[in-house]
Amino acid sequence: MPSLFEPIKLGSIYAKNRILMAPLTRARGTRQHVPTPIMAEYYAQRATAGLIISEATGISREGLGWPYAPGLWSQEQVEAWKPITAAVHAKDGKIVAQLWHMGRMVHSSVTGQQPVSSSATKAPEPLHTYDGKQAPEVARPLTKDDIARILNDYEKAARNALDAGFDGVQIHAANGYLIDEFLRDGTNHRSDEYGGSPENRIRFLREVTERVIATIGADRTSVRLSPNGDTQGCIDSHPEQVFVPAAKLLNDLDIAFLELREPGPHGTFGKTDQPKLHGPIRKVFTKPLVLNQDYTRDEAIETVATGVADAIAFGRPFLANPDLVHRLQDNLPLNKDDIRTWYTQGAEGYTDYPLAQ
Repeated sequence: MPSLFEPIKLGSIYAKNRILMAPLTRARGTRQHVPTPIMAEYYAQRATAGLIISEATGISREGLGWPYAPGLWSQEQVEAWKPITAAVHAKDGKIVAQLWHMGRMVHSSVTGQQPVSSSATKAPEPLHTYDGKQAPEVARPLTKDDIARILNDYEKAARNALDAGFDGVQIHAANGYLIDEFLRDGTNHRSDEYGGSPENRIRFLREVTERVIATIGADRTSVRLSPNGDTQGCIDSHPEQVFVPAAKLLNDLDIAFLELREPGPHGTFGKTDQPKLHGPIRKVFTKPLVLNQDYTRDEAIETVATGVADAIAFGRPFLANPDLVHRLQDNLPLNKDDIRTWYTQGAEGYTDYPLAQ
């Protein structure tokens, strides 16, 4: 039986264990979305993970509405990421960049632009801005010219990621952001080739993934999906009909791995009673499958041992426990994270969590 603590190959990446660090927005960049030196210490502290998936990182100013989150569209950002990836590699770690376009989940006061989406909808709740939370705005539906431009943005960000020293990228297609807004019929009301049938709604995901693969290779490309339940107002009436074919498509494109965020009825965020789809997806996706969402140590060990998944991605436990792998191996108690410091700009609650004695 495979073990959570055994190595695994994820495309071209050799992961020394099957404990992945899930993407965690921490807002430690500048207002120009440039990474800062403290981020090198933070990620290097967590380099014992089999693989670090970076915090969600914007592919363009249009697509990045989170205050102080980093981007990957400018040379200044690329240069600022280099010491971060180097610090992880110096600790024998691996790190991929999660590429992010937030779609309708941005506010114009942050980007200077009207939000965009598959259709003219708006987020269901107030959005983060530099002046606190503000009411969401109606998104402008993307034209085909817009889509072509955004595909170019993904290509550039993927190339920039490798130039910055990342070992690969993860395409963020989950959690109610732009690609997810195309996938689900609750937010995609289009009548062209990008809307209507599940096949059409998958088209944008396919085109993004194909473009990234053409730029950096399938063995360095992964995808994150959230195939069940409501995430930030993004929902589908028949999720199995769109997400299982999407997973089959990604398998056929030979991506390195697929990560699923799967909240349940008692999940920390995005609670849902909709059935989890990792079972049906496992039947069509034969590459490494990674699961995420509130896993305990025992659940993670069993999930990998029984072959339900090949690895587990931990989010908030990694936030508060830089030595999470050691703690899980030796069954040691975990530090509790401090929600007050999730999105502040200092070292408190970021690089000062203690190691296990």
